[in-house]
Parts: sequence; C-alpha cells; structure tokens
Amino acid sequence: MMAWRRTAWTSLMALIVLAGVARADISRFVGSFEGAAPVTLADGRTQDRVMNVKITETKAGFSVAWTTTTLRADGTGSDKSYLVEFVPSDRGDVFAAAMKRNVFGHGVQLDPMQGEPYVWARIEGDTLSVYSLFVAEDGGYEIQQFDRTLADGGLDLEYQSVRNGEIGRTVSTFLRRR
Repeated sequence: MMAWRRTAWTSLMALIVLAGVARADISRFVGSFEGAAPVTLADGRTQDRVMNVKITETKAGFSVAWTTTTLRADGTGSDKSYLVEFVPSDRGDVFAAAMKRNVFGHGVQLDPMQGEPYVWARIEGDTLSVYSLFVAEDGGYEIQQFDRTLADGGLDLEYQSVRNGEIGRTVSTFLRRR
C-alpha cells in the first residue's frame, strides 16, 4: 500500500512540474519597445506611424499595452492606445483576454456579438501573437494579428488586418527595447 501511495505521489508531482514547464514563459517578452514604420493601407497608400508597446507580467498572467501615433502631413499626430490583460487558458501557450470583470471580479472575454472584440494571445517559440476578432453589424468580420518576435535588441513586429477575406492594413517593422 505504501509503495502505491509513493508512486501516485511521485506521478502527481511529475504532472505538476510538467504543467508548469508547459506554460509559456512571458518573461522573455517583458519590456518597453518603440519604433516607427509606414503602414500600408488596403488601397496601397501608406501612413507613417510611431509605435510603442509595453509587455508586463501580472499576478494572473501578463498585459500588453500599445500606442500607435498616426503622423499627419501638417506635423500633428493622432494617438490610439490599448491595454489588454491576458490570463492562462486550459490550452498551454494560449491566453484568454480578461478585458472586463464579471460579477465575481474575475477577468473575462468581451462579447463579439455585442460589437466588442474577441481577443486572445499565444506564444509559439520566440513569437508572441495577439489576435482580435470583430464581428460587424451585418455579420462580416475583421481579424487583426500582431506578431511580436524576439530579435536582437527588441522585437520584430508584423501586423495584418483582414476584413471579410480581404487584406487591409499591414505593418512590418523593428521595435527597439527601451
């Protein structure tokens, strides 16, 4: 009986250790990064943008905050800022966005059927990808994909939006670590 308990205990501990190892390591991506790039629009025109991203570990997972500044010809700019917290899911290296709180105070996903984005992230190798899915009023969709890949001195950023199967905006740039 004791040998069985010892074997069961050892097996349980091995599973716990493996579960911890299987979880992606966000610490490699933590930091503040900045860069600039022309954004290619769906019609082929480009707009210059300045980009900043900050990736932070949180108690429950991690957060990604980013600001994009669109530069105008007159020298002024227009900022758009976002902050998304992510928590582990039951799928290893896939993380659920926790963009609002439920009645128990837990972070939960937004509702794409209410015009809100459905957001998730995954870590695959040296790339942290963040996806946003929007469902339009008429049932169409837009999906945005941000791939941030570890590179010497910062992150390589690849961004693409697709609306109803058509490629929209794209960006490819290097964000240097601050």
